[in-house]
Amino acid sequence: MSLRKIAFVAAAVASIGSAWAGGPNAHKIDLGGINGVAYYTEEAGRFRVVATLAQQEGLPLRVETVLAPGQSVVLSTAKGENGLTSVELSREANDLMVRPVAATN
Repeated sequence: MSLRKIAFVAAAVASIGSAWAGGPNAHKIDLGGINGVAYYTEEAGRFRVVATLAQQEGLPLRVETVLAPGQSVVLSTAKGENGLTSVELSREANDLMVRPVAATN
């Protein structure tokens, strides 16, 4: 999936989210050579988080998880001999936060 396709999907999800009250809000994920988008929908008080990631011309990878308040998940990719690039997707109150984090190993 090219970056252009990912950008198109992200824009589509964002526009759907803004047009649909209470709908998904897209968040950009940047892991260096791997990029993508994450969004969530609320189900029974929990967030179903979906992240789709891909390299420039690689096949996309889709990750799904369910987060209760205060829970998080970390996505990482290797950056050669320099360690990892990581982002944390966390639920804080009624919002999904996506932020870079220091790799732990």
